[in-house]
Amino acid sequence: MAKTKTVFFCRNCGNESPKWIGKCNACGEWNTYSEETIVTGKAGKQVSYNKLGTKSKPIAINDIVAGKEQRIDMQNAELNRVLGGGLVPGSLILIGGEPGIGKSTLMLQVALALKNLKVLYISGEESQQQIKMRADRIGIHNENCYILAETSTSEIFAHFETLQPEIIIVDSIQTLQSDQIEASAGSISQIRETAAEMMKLAKMTNVPVFLIGHITKDGSIAGPKVLEHIVDTVIQFEGDRHYGFRILRAVKNRFGSASELGIFEMNASGLREVNNPSEILLSQREENVSGVAISAMVEGLRPMLIETQALVSTAAYGTPQRSVTGFDLRRLNMLLAVLEKRSGFRLSAKDVFLNIAGGIRVDDPAIDLSVIAAVLSSSEDIPLDSKLAFAAEVGLSGEIRAVNRIEARISEADKLGFEKIFISKYNFRGIDVSKFHIEIVPVSSVNEVFALLFG
Repeated sequence: MAKTKTVFFCRNCGNESPKWIGKCNACGEWNTYSEETIVTGKAGKQVSYNKLGTKSKPIAINDIVAGKEQRIDMQNAELNRVLGGGLVPGSLILIGGEPGIGKSTLMLQVALALKNLKVLYISGEESQQQIKMRADRIGIHNENCYILAETSTSEIFAHFETLQPEIIIVDSIQTLQSDQIEASAGSISQIRETAAEMMKLAKMTNVPVFLIGHITKDGSIAGPKVLEHIVDTVIQFEGDRHYGFRILRAVKNRFGSASELGIFEMNASGLREVNNPSEILLSQREENVSGVAISAMVEGLRPMLIETQALVSTAAYGTPQRSVTGFDLRRLNMLLAVLEKRSGFRLSAKDVFLNIAGGIRVDDPAIDLSVIAAVLSSSEDIPLDSKLAFAAEVGLSGEIRAVNRIEARISEADKLGFEKIFISKYNFRGIDVSKFHIEIVPVSSVNEVFALLFG
């Protein structure tokens, strides 16, 4: 006989407690327990995908043949790059992003582009007619793309046996409901159970599954943290809805690099791949203005040039402001302290605003030198040459430090027509200068950079 009871689950790790506690005993987080009502003792339906699997047995590691995995071409170069070269069969991929950012549009566009594969698109939020309207707007026709408006996992598995798709897309994991647990859709227990069932489906049938996930107001994926642990790949779809550009960033990837990103442009007919990111990260200016410097950065294996914009002005209200967009505020404060301590610039009484053009978020330390150049340019109100680029890290003693993959950065700047690039003198050793048309300027300190730029 089924019994109803109330339990508390930790939103961070999924740990269960019979009563509310302030601090989770498992993960140590505070105020993460939420109350849920579940039914125990219920004879739930056996999920139908159990019949598709085979019994496993232990194998000695030396007897396992390690071959190169066959990846599925997603017909989308940006998505292929983020996935590590294509989709691995049997993998479970979680895609998170803010509401309205374009997650469903991206996945439907991918499903329609895979004309040689049978794709099952499961929607728990939209009707089949609504998805058809979006597909007509995208303008791609595909007879092998099937739409299923369903939230029950047992029904989904029954349709899976009948249709035998080669790729599954679930929109979204927070809408699914399992018969094994009597709780509302979107609750921690339901998300954990349905994600586990989808993982078992992917591993037993070797069919890759995409899960679209909602995010909370603090930017994390809604549900227990265990959701991100059980999937093979976690991808964040980022961007400002007021701008047309979207960034697909790998946060976790068991089959490739977790530092790759793909860039898309949202337009009326869906998402357009941006093969040359510098076209959106470098603004078109008719005249040089102060406070703008170009940096050669690397994300994963992809070099690109981005524009760093700085504005330095006298503090109007006594307390100086420090504001950044797309950059780490603490690192900006460190760089400003280096300029004040090592070079004598009085920036403590001035407002400093920093912006990375194009809406991209940058973690590459090689952008340090361009940040300092932009701040000095704005502070002195002297424009920098638009054909200058920078690629170096700045240390606390004011030294210019070497960065990785310097030749790829120089090559990208050379390809886009830049005439001069500033790098660390420790990076200059071993570089074959003859194969580049760009002038390479090795520097060793912030004072040396200031002297070369502003005399």
